[in-house]
Amino acid sequence: MFTETAVNNGVDTEALIGARVAFAEAPQAAQFTFRSDCSWIEGTYSTNSLNGYFGLGQEHTRKQTFKIESDHPEVFNAGDRAPTPPEIVLAALASCLTGGVASVAQHRGLQLRSVRASVEGDVDVRGILGMDPDLRNGFSAIRVSFEIDAAASRDEIAALVAQSQRRSAVFDILTNPTSVAVSVA
Repeated sequence: MFTETAVNNGVDTEALIGARVAFAEAPQAAQFTFRSDCSWIEGTYSTNSLNGYFGLGQEHTRKQTFKIESDHPEVFNAGDRAPTPPEIVLAALASCLTGGVASVAQHRGLQLRSVRASVEGDVDVRGILGMDPDLRNGFSAIRVSFEIDAAASRDEIAALVAQSQRRSAVFDILTNPTSVAVSVA
C-alpha cells in the first residue's frame, strides 16, 4: 500500500502562488523598496539597522530591527569585530539561493533533509587600495557549491538549484548591472 507523505520544507507555496496571482492583477503592488541605515562606529567598524520597507503600496515596519555589523580583519590593521562587506554579499547570495532551493523543492513536492551552500569569492585587494587601476575593486569570481540531501534524484536536485539561481534576487544583483546613485545630504 502506498501512503503519500506531505512535503514540509517550511515554505508556504500556496501563499507564494497567491501572491503571483495578486501581482498579476495589480502589478504596482509588486514594487518594493528595502532599506538599510548604516552608522559608522570607529575605524572600519560600522553597523547597519534594517527595519521598514515599502511594498504592497504602503510602508511596513518589521517586528524587530535587524543589525548587521561590518569590519575588516586584523591583517588590514582593523578590529576584526565583524565580517567584511564583501563577505556579507557572499552570505546574502548563499541565503538567497538556499531559500530558493527550499521554495522550489516545496513547490515541486520534494522533501529536503539538509541543504548547505558554500560560497567563495576572489578579490585582488590591490584594486581596492588603488595600486592598479586595471584591477576591479570587487570580486573577480564567485563560486557556489551545494550539498543537498533530499528525497529526489540527482537531476531533480540540479533542477532545484538551477531554478533557484534563475529566481534569485541576489544572483541577479551580482550578475547584471544595477543603477546605483550615491549622494551627500
